[in-house]
Amino acid sequence: MAASGPSSGGEAAASAPQNAEEEVAQLRSNLQREKAAKRKMYSYLVKIADELKTLRNESEQLIHAAEFSTKAWYEGGMWRGPNVLPAAGMGGGSPAKGGNAGDDGGMAVGGGAPNAPQLVPRAPVSLSDLFLDIVTVCAFTRVGNAIQDRGTIDLPILAYFAIFWQIWSKEASYSTRFDTTDLSSHLETLLACFALLGGSLSAYSDFHSAGCTRIMAVAMFVALLHVALHCRVWYWFQAGGEDGSINDSVKRYAVFIVVMNTVEMVNWGVGMALPPNESKWRGWVFLVGILLNLRLPRGFMPNDFHAACSKRGVLFILLLGFNLQSIVVVASPYFNYWDPTWDQYAFLFLACFLLFMIKLLYVDDTYSIAPQDHALLYNRAAGFFFHLGNFALLLFTTVLGSGLNLLTHSFLAAAQALPNDAKNLVCGGFSACVFSIAFIKSMHIRRVPTNPKHERMFFVAYITQFVGVLGVAFITARMCFSSDSESGFLALLMQNEIEMLAVLVFFALLLVAMSWLDEAVELQLYSDASEASEYRVQPFGFWACFRHEEPLQLEALALERNRAARLAQRSPLLGSSVMSFSGLQGMSMYNSFAQLAQQEA
Repeated sequence: MAASGPSSGGEAAASAPQNAEEEVAQLRSNLQREKAAKRKMYSYLVKIADELKTLRNESEQLIHAAEFSTKAWYEGGMWRGPNVLPAAGMGGGSPAKGGNAGDDGGMAVGGGAPNAPQLVPRAPVSLSDLFLDIVTVCAFTRVGNAIQDRGTIDLPILAYFAIFWQIWSKEASYSTRFDTTDLSSHLETLLACFALLGGSLSAYSDFHSAGCTRIMAVAMFVALLHVALHCRVWYWFQAGGEDGSINDSVKRYAVFIVVMNTVEMVNWGVGMALPPNESKWRGWVFLVGILLNLRLPRGFMPNDFHAACSKRGVLFILLLGFNLQSIVVVASPYFNYWDPTWDQYAFLFLACFLLFMIKLLYVDDTYSIAPQDHALLYNRAAGFFFHLGNFALLLFTTVLGSGLNLLTHSFLAAAQALPNDAKNLVCGGFSACVFSIAFIKSMHIRRVPTNPKHERMFFVAYITQFVGVLGVAFITARMCFSSDSESGFLALLMQNEIEMLAVLVFFALLLVAMSWLDEAVELQLYSDASEASEYRVQPFGFWACFRHEEPLQLEALALERNRAARLAQRSPLLGSSVMSFSGLQGMSMYNSFAQLAQQEA
């Protein structure tokens, strides 16, 4: 027993350092875990702080936009300075106030965080804008009456239509960037309406007539209005600001518009000074004036993207409505004395059906196309051709309406043969309308999935649509240019008015069915649009081979965040709450994407 005592004490002494080492190792591991937990907690706190900062900036912008949308039109003074619309100020970095603005005038209400979303519901098209659209369509209808009488489109008709469309474009360009509820904007809109109405009365004139001089005077007067309007904008925002701020963009935009409209005024003044017998030079004056009005989209400052889409759609629908009204007006004298027959009912129903099918073919790009895939927010060249396509669509819709008027008169008068003018205008107008709509669609970017099998299905749908549009446009164009003595398949399609109209309705119905092929494929493959957007990511289209422009794509991402936030706001589970965690998640995703894109740039 005495011998075992020292040995056990030595073992205890030997195990003591081992226990101490184990305790030290355990303490170190605990310390490392605690440090890792603190680092993770710190990273979470940083993320929460960033989200709170973003939320505060967006809340400030939301408050500004809410105050702007709910204030009375006379607040700040009936003749107050111009205010930048909230959605037009999304690209700026700070709230903008003009140096001479005082407390209320010259404010960009959309200031706040860069690319901050607009959570306030967009206002519909204002009544003043709607009245201007009606006056513009009246001017288009006057040009259509000239086409109807001449049976063709000549250079004066094309020039006058372009002038009327560009006057509307100027007004829409201003109203989608600045507040137009003050009296000065109402007065300018009223004067522009007077100018459009006065110019439309001379739509029958040739280049060598006094009516041509009056139309040039109308264009010069509207250019003068916009020089004065944008000089006022420059005055309120002349203090400028930092490079890239809203104030700086507004000031540069105002200077550019003033310079271009001043040069345009000089051009129209020279044209008015030319004697009427120098009509060959007047055509060049109109060409220069039209070219001076062409703008690259979103060159200096953005506009309210959704408001601009709505204005284009409203103008087109109003033009279709005026075409239908004109058909009824042509038919009314016959029905005042005789009861309509079943054939006459069928003819009017087919004309209405044809216009309705064209309405279905028209792309409502407000919601049906994602902002980052829209031509205006992908590439400036695509946006430029997008505007040209819309001009062509309005022009040829007017031509189609003129042809339908002639066709209605011929059918109700029981003419022995189908008039050439009616046939050419209806078939040619329909063919050009179909091609214009397809051209506008081609300016946007399509998305196909990366799955090869699914990709082939979408390509089959797109190729079918492409071939169908080209086939219908080619056949109807051949119907337009065919002669009376020609026999064969085309002659069978145009034996009389109601048969030709029925053929065009069939073609339109076929195109509408084919235009829904990609949506049908999407419904077959995916459960909903959110799942489809996860797989349809590969860009496809004519402009996909060109490099997208980063500033436009960042603005498109902000608009997409806006749409996601609105959907979260409208959720029945959230009630009147402004945001949800799903909305925050979408916002943070687009925020990080935008910041990453800015760092790479």
